[in-house]
Amino acid sequence: MSAAELLVAAVVGTATAALAGLVLRGGLARVRSLRAQVLVLTFASLAVGTGVAFVLAARMVLDADEARLVAAVMALTAGFATALVVVASAPLGRDVRRLERTVRAVETGDRRVRTDVRRADELGHVATALDDLVARLDELEQARVVEDERRSAMFASVSHDLRTPLSALRAALEALEDGLTPEPDRYLRSMQRDVEALTSLVDDLFLLARIESGSLEMPPARVDLGEIVDEAVEALTPAADAHRVELVVTASGRAMVEGNAVALGRVVRNLVDNAIRHSPAGSTVTVAVESGRRPVVRVVDQGSGFPAAFRGAAFERFTRSDASRSRATGGAGLGLAIAHGLVVAHGGEIWIDDADTGSVAFALPAPA
Repeated sequence: MSAAELLVAAVVGTATAALAGLVLRGGLARVRSLRAQVLVLTFASLAVGTGVAFVLAARMVLDADEARLVAAVMALTAGFATALVVVASAPLGRDVRRLERTVRAVETGDRRVRTDVRRADELGHVATALDDLVARLDELEQARVVEDERRSAMFASVSHDLRTPLSALRAALEALEDGLTPEPDRYLRSMQRDVEALTSLVDDLFLLARIESGSLEMPPARVDLGEIVDEAVEALTPAADAHRVELVVTASGRAMVEGNAVALGRVVRNLVDNAIRHSPAGSTVTVAVESGRRPVVRVVDQGSGFPAAFRGAAFERFTRSDASRSRATGGAGLGLAIAHGLVVAHGGEIWIDDADTGSVAFALPAPA
């Protein structure tokens, strides 16, 4: 066989293989099994190779016996190749079915299903990506459930805290309209307190929304935490006297920080007010200011402390350590949440220091 004939045979064989590939590319898309596609490709490759081999064999002038021998060898090779493909492609088909089952399960809402496919090829990469996606979907679903529960609790709490003063206002107004009030001034003072309670709740909700959205503007300045604590304690002394609670301030030195004096004053007032309301009569609330590279303010009361079940949710909005929501104990469950948001906005940290003593502390970074 001459070089020219060999070149022509190579060109014809390549063209035949390319044409067969184009035909198969459109047909394979309709084959439902990936394993079947591998088998079809294998048979097509063997068919093209066998045809080219016979053409070349004929050109090399093989006799009939030699041609039959070549055909037998080709048939045996095709059988071996088919067996190899069938055995080797079994894991491929199994893993593809696992991927399909996983996708179907996710469609029905199952977020705990996994492919369990461990491969180093592209199919394995797809399986890993799918498992990661399902795990992320599971996390998002759990977070959504928790957020829905929190939202329901928030609406219930807001409704309760709004309903109480509104009901009192309605009753007082009806009594005034009907002329059934022997002491109108006392009713008016009670109505004023209810209006103040509603105003405080709305203001707290607005402040908390601004904190959580990051839209609260707090121009920073170099401030002394000791002075902020003194001002907050002075403002809350009448409330402490009404509860027969003594306020004591201790300081180890000047505690300078970079922050907003109004916001930090709100943090201290919220913590001290919470301590006063949960302290028994005749007890002491101590506000300690600790200076250093990381100034700390610690508010300690002599009450029963924070219940263990409440500690993890103490700084969440609308949470209270007591089950009742009476006006006697006061508060809408926003004080600690606001304090937490303001401290975090200053780059600080707030925590429950000791459940037995009811100590709450927060630390702020010292100015550079």
